[in-house]
Amino acid sequence: MRDALASLPSVAVIVPTLNRPRELTACLDALASLDYPADRYEIVVVDDGSDPPVAPRADLGRPGLRVRWLAQPNAGPSAARNAGARVADGEILAFTDDDCTPAPGWLRAMATAVVQAPQALHGGRVENALDGNPCSVASQTITEVIVPHLIASGSALRFVTSNNLALTADGYRAMGGFDERFRTAEDREFCHRWVASGRPIAAVPDAVVLHRHDLTLASFWRQHFGYGRGACRFHAIRATGGRSLWADEIAMYAKTFRRPFAAMPLPAALRITALLVVWQVANASGFACQWVRDRRRGPG
Repeated sequence: MRDALASLPSVAVIVPTLNRPRELTACLDALASLDYPADRYEIVVVDDGSDPPVAPRADLGRPGLRVRWLAQPNAGPSAARNAGARVADGEILAFTDDDCTPAPGWLRAMATAVVQAPQALHGGRVENALDGNPCSVASQTITEVIVPHLIASGSALRFVTSNNLALTADGYRAMGGFDERFRTAEDREFCHRWVASGRPIAAVPDAVVLHRHDLTLASFWRQHFGYGRGACRFHAIRATGGRSLWADEIAMYAKTFRRPFAAMPLPAALRITALLVVWQVANASGFACQWVRDRRRGPG
């Protein structure tokens, strides 16, 4: 048993955070309870300009577990993840967000997958922890349809979400990390570069995190408006050899709108579908807003 534990790879778990002290506490408690030897992983928390600043926790209650605390002026989650990766010591980098609570077996499943396929970018399974919040359910429905659909289809748009992914530190550095121009859709951009370089993406269904994004209708709109802006940048910067990617997107949108009626009672399905309409309007509005800003700004 000691030999088996000693052979486990070292991992750095990187957590960007911004103005979510309560959620961050739950995330860190979950990370401190992982089924992984304490001396084989570290936690790197990057405070991306919280107001007030995050107060570092001196003790997570697990002897031998190292926690690093970094702080930076607000520069977005891409910059925060890159800052954490620069100081990380692990052979593997694993990423989650401050509003996520990884299951006890999350890191072991991720590390095992990376060891078995070190050339791949690995994405785990994200589950909604707020079933009573319609906006959170709608947001989760979008992710649950789009990510598996794009991976299964082999689309050039396929990606895994940045709140549950892992890869070798060498692979991350070879890609240059996340593109810090992106404050949203950064996972789409990173994965697109990864796929374009000839590297595979793999799903790790046993690597589960619970997502506790408590959304209101206003914050749901803002979230997907921001994703629309990120999508505009993504399509502008990462066009693939002149090939249109819109057909792939239309197919996944159609599948998303069918999902509630296949998975929920009719009244709930109608509520979620109404929110999916809001999603599309917000996304299109954000896309158009960014397109106009880019045209006014001009080349470069």
